[in-house]
Amino acid sequence: MNIVVCIKQVPDTTQVKIDPETNTLIREGVQSIINPFDMYAIEEGVRLKERFGGKTTVITMGPPQAENALREAIALGCDDAILVSDRAFAGSDTLATGYTLANAIKRTGEFDIIICGKQASDGDTAQVGPGIATQLDIPQITYVKKIEKIEDKTLVAERMTEEGFEIIQTSLPCLLTVVKEINEPRLPSLKGKMKAKKAEIISWKAIDIDADEGQLGLGGSPTWVSKIFTPPPRPKGEIFDGDPEEAATKIVHLLKDRLN
Repeated sequence: MNIVVCIKQVPDTTQVKIDPETNTLIREGVQSIINPFDMYAIEEGVRLKERFGGKTTVITMGPPQAENALREAIALGCDDAILVSDRAFAGSDTLATGYTLANAIKRTGEFDIIICGKQASDGDTAQVGPGIATQLDIPQITYVKKIEKIEDKTLVAERMTEEGFEIIQTSLPCLLTVVKEINEPRLPSLKGKMKAKKAEIISWKAIDIDADEGQLGLGGSPTWVSKIFTPPPRPKGEIFDGDPEEAATKIVHLLKDRLN
């Protein structure tokens, strides 16, 4: 079984800096970590490899420093690592990111399952995983909390919903986005750390993944941030004491006055 895990390196701080010209995050030189939800994707990818055989390949798109995240993934049990890094990717929105990663995955060859964390802690859109599946024209299951079974090129998974869960069956290849309830990520072993230190990280640029330059980076992103600002402080609210019915009446009159 060939498993691909897509991860993202995110700032390890809430004190992020914004490029004033592009209104995008400045990632170079910022202390970073693997996106927390992607740690569960790595663990599930390694567990599937241990269960069914094959290999687990980890991919990330980012600046050269993202190589550190890939080495950490190898230390946790992944086999191969690919860094997709090019100035042409700078400023990518979720659509451009999904397109870029999908092209990189195509170049890896045949795959059975792609696993992503449900969302990234810096963007919180939960759009890249589904975007990759759309670009590759494969089925997807989001918010997966448990893989029930895999057999005969079919996968059955338990998907979290706001009301409970759903059991969904799909054909392979497919893409899954996973939630933290799916597993407990392991710690890297000494053997894994030694392997990661010596591992060769494959690096691809835009030309290597046969990408259309018009769909990359800021220029290929149909969405962008037009303005960043701190919202004004909220005014102090009113407190209504006393009889609940009287308080309700006062609230109704107050709302009517504000609407008028």
